[in-house]
Amino acid sequence: MSYLAFVSITPIGKGESVSHEVAKAYKVIKESGLNYQLTSMGTIMESDNIEEIFQILKEAIQTVEKDNNRVSVIIKLDCRKNFSNRIDKKIKSVIEKL
Repeated sequence: MSYLAFVSITPIGKGESVSHEVAKAYKVIKESGLNYQLTSMGTIMESDNIEEIFQILKEAIQTVEKDNNRVSVIIKLDCRKNFSNRIDKKIKSVIEKL
């Protein structure tokens, strides 16, 4: 099974700009070794192991929680059998149809 996870981890109460705090979560994802893509609204990760994704998300959330009293987390999962490298393939498929 291929799992794509879109995640947005945002501290609440830090003011208008939170990029410094978001960068802490992103660093955990970047150093995980998973295929990922940073977007302006969150980060997409891909793995064939859902437990691996949840563990990385847990670590990213805990990293942001260290310096914040409240953290908002949005997670969206896309699970699909018999596919891989979907981060790139999904974008390519849309562009090919233009």
